[in-house]
Amino acid sequence: MDLHLLIGITGKDNCTILMSTLHVDSITKSFGEKKILQDVYLGCETGKTMGILGRNGCGKSTLFQIIFGTLKGDTSYIRYNSIILQNQSDRKNRVSYLPQYSFVPKNIKVDHLISLFCDQKNGSKLKNLTLVQPFINETPNRLSGGELRLVEALLIIYSSSDFIFLDEPFHSLSPKIVTELKRIIKEQSADKGIIISDHLYQDVLDISDEIYLLSDTHLKPVKDLTELKRYNYLPKSI
Repeated sequence: MDLHLLIGITGKDNCTILMSTLHVDSITKSFGEKKILQDVYLGCETGKTMGILGRNGCGKSTLFQIIFGTLKGDTSYIRYNSIILQNQSDRKNRVSYLPQYSFVPKNIKVDHLISLFCDQKNGSKLKNLTLVQPFINETPNRLSGGELRLVEALLIIYSSSDFIFLDEPFHSLSPKIVTELKRIIKEQSADKGIIISDHLYQDVLDISDEIYLLSDTHLKPVKDLTELKRYNYLPKSI
């Protein structure tokens, strides 16, 4: 996949928008005879963090890829403010996506990757993070799995997009690093809309303003652990 497709943006438009909205509706997707998503609706605005939970294979990554534009839905309607997003180039300056797999070039130093993914303001913030300092002059092929996951998550979080989709950002990270990354996500959500999915459900609950469960092809709003048990996402003994 092209590097710039995953970046999603390289800079903001000149106009200033105090609050942006992302409206996702009528998302349907099947693979052969197997229906994965059915009439999924999702609405987000900058300043909000939303969590999406669900079992393996339920369609979370598929949904993210359709919204980001790297996978075509059978039906879909995606709107950023008043602009209907119909192709990949429409996502530029608007949406960035952290996939589950590693995506950065393996022989480019982290310092240069930050310049590719982030504008000058956000790049400066990222380079000054204590979490990143040990890796600034390293290349991805010299990082451990957890170190690489952290760097890639931060590249997307600090990109200039209004809307950030994070698919399993906590994978392979130590509890201490997860805690710090959660703090950063909440901090950056002050002027971004962040949609996060991870199997560490409690960590997702901790930082989300709204929680949804993707189950049986539909996205369902949930309020607490009791509802997650009722939908059989969590065992009733928890």
